[in-house]
Amino acid sequence: MPVHLPAQNRRQFLFTLGAGFITYSTSAFASETQSEDLVYLLNDTHIGEKHPTNSPVPSHLRQAVSELVNLEQKPACVLINGDLALKDGQPGDYRHFAKLIRPLREAKIDTHLTLGNHDERDVFYGVMEEEKPATPPVKSKHISVVQTKHANFFLLDSLHKTMVTQGTLGKEQRAWLTNALDAHADKPAIIVTHHNPRLGGDPNHFPGGLTDSVELWEILAPRKQVKAYIHGHIHDRGNAQHKGIHILNTPATSYVANPKLSTTGWTVAKLSPNGVTLTTHTTDPKHSWNQQAKTLTWR
Repeated sequence: MPVHLPAQNRRQFLFTLGAGFITYSTSAFASETQSEDLVYLLNDTHIGEKHPTNSPVPSHLRQAVSELVNLEQKPACVLINGDLALKDGQPGDYRHFAKLIRPLREAKIDTHLTLGNHDERDVFYGVMEEEKPATPPVKSKHISVVQTKHANFFLLDSLHKTMVTQGTLGKEQRAWLTNALDAHADKPAIIVTHHNPRLGGDPNHFPGGLTDSVELWEILAPRKQVKAYIHGHIHDRGNAQHKGIHILNTPATSYVANPKLSTTGWTVAKLSPNGVTLTTHTTDPKHSWNQQAKTLTWR
């Protein structure tokens, strides 16, 4: 049975038919209780009704949602960047995910989702019907532009095939992105994609990353409004650069491969006209990463 949530996104979007863009503006509903500078970044939630060990679903996403709804100043928006589902995008995964993020909708916190390699696009749309646009900009891709005060976020769909580690944007989506970037050149542009690029960053993870990274950078690098590329997928934290564009690997919300090297959490991005300050919030409040901040300057 589909889960019907308050269509907060649908009330906020500005849809330009001629250009084929779905654009969400966070400023339309800004208030004194909302910070126009803050964006919460989550990824790799891996939500299922039960884990393979039959243990309860981890409370990490609940923890993040609880923090958000109890903030005195709500963020401009929340971006949850792929691998929403536990393993292979089962209906129960999305039903439970929808329940967990419902408090965000009820608190009128603007929330946007992308898809990763553990998601199943048709099942996702079947359960979370309000996420499916009537006229998608690119067929079979879940993409949009989210406008905030200091930056435009371009949310891409790198899901190539469920349970296939590598991601791909494809020629049609890259063409859409080219047009979208040119149509929204008024502010810094930040690309949000689940998969890591095979450029900059950690070469150990390149084989599982975005297969058309070179073609993508041919679009991004000449457009000086593009400042950063945000990804998950690796379940770690880090930052790099390629041709002046920051590549930001944000922590997974669910689990990590090696707890001695990494931990779970989410990221708060405080935007300014010239850059961003990224603050890590860890699920373990005593972890050394908790509340660590790093400021990056745009090219």
